[in-house]
Amino acid sequence: MKNKWIVVAVLLMAVLLGTFFLLNRNNINYKIPNLPKASPSPVVDNPLAINVMRSKDYPGSDIVIEETLSEGENYHQYIASYKSDGLKIYGLLTVPSGNKPEGGWPVIIFNHGYIPPEIYKPTERYVAYVNAFARDGYIVLKPDYRGNGNSEGQPEGAYYSPAYATDVLNAISSIKKYKDANPVKVGMWGHSMGGNITLRDLEVSPDIKAAVIWGGVVGSYDDLMNKWQRRVAYQPSQRELALRNRSRSDLIKQFGTPQSNPTFWDAIDPTFHLELITAPVQLHAGEADEEVPPDFSQKLYDKMKASGKTVEFYKYQGADHNISAPSFEVAMKRSVDFFDKYLKS
Repeated sequence: MKNKWIVVAVLLMAVLLGTFFLLNRNNINYKIPNLPKASPSPVVDNPLAINVMRSKDYPGSDIVIEETLSEGENYHQYIASYKSDGLKIYGLLTVPSGNKPEGGWPVIIFNHGYIPPEIYKPTERYVAYVNAFARDGYIVLKPDYRGNGNSEGQPEGAYYSPAYATDVLNAISSIKKYKDANPVKVGMWGHSMGGNITLRDLEVSPDIKAAVIWGGVVGSYDDLMNKWQRRVAYQPSQRELALRNRSRSDLIKQFGTPQSNPTFWDAIDPTFHLELITAPVQLHAGEADEEVPPDFSQKLYDKMKASGKTVEFYKYQGADHNISAPSFEVAMKRSVDFFDKYLKS
């Protein structure tokens, strides 16, 4: 008798459920909802590909002091060197004076923008920028990149070669070994071309704990090739023009354009792999930038926000590519405060 009532109860439940679905069939959406999809990560075997760069080692070397320069406001200055891909890379090194904090001084790797390699000198340009970070208690290492100044090797540029990004990644490993540096508090600052290097290295190295980019060349490859319109006449040197055109032409000849072969170009494009960034990022752009469209920074900011990243963006009305005075002081204070927040706490 007990089993009989169980059977009856099951049948009754089946009838009730069937009736419910029949009455509501017009109101039920049987389709799986369109959930947001993660960006695919194309795997391409090319030295510029983000997945390839992430698979490599960047051991760096010990920092060697090559020359002692005049004292800064409250810091020492040196010409230093380290190794990258077997090449001797020079750079400007500042070390704070005074009592070193427990664990060592925090570090800022300083990625300068394009300067003709044959006239580049580590002690010229960016003096006020380096000084602002150095006097605030940071070790600053400004790599010269290969082929720039006295650094060994040939200059290869940053957009169509991994060479400069590799030199900076080896700079990180090298400064982490330096006796006065805190190896777990390393930030990165980049301007213009150096902003492109910074963005790429953010996706390769988890050692970068905070990054600031000014007037960065941080557009997609489609942006760089087809939408990079300068507001003033630009006359690159014959050497720069030949280098850039050869590197870009070689890639297009082998792999096609971003439109004809998006798989390849997406694989080497840092703006396509923002999910790999773990550090907070601060962006700055002058609205009157005559060399790099501020829209590059705006689009990167929008993409990073959409990806849920920690990012800030500041625009400066009337400011040029270097975010010169009077905007310089405001932008630099924001940059210093940003690094202080993430590297000194």
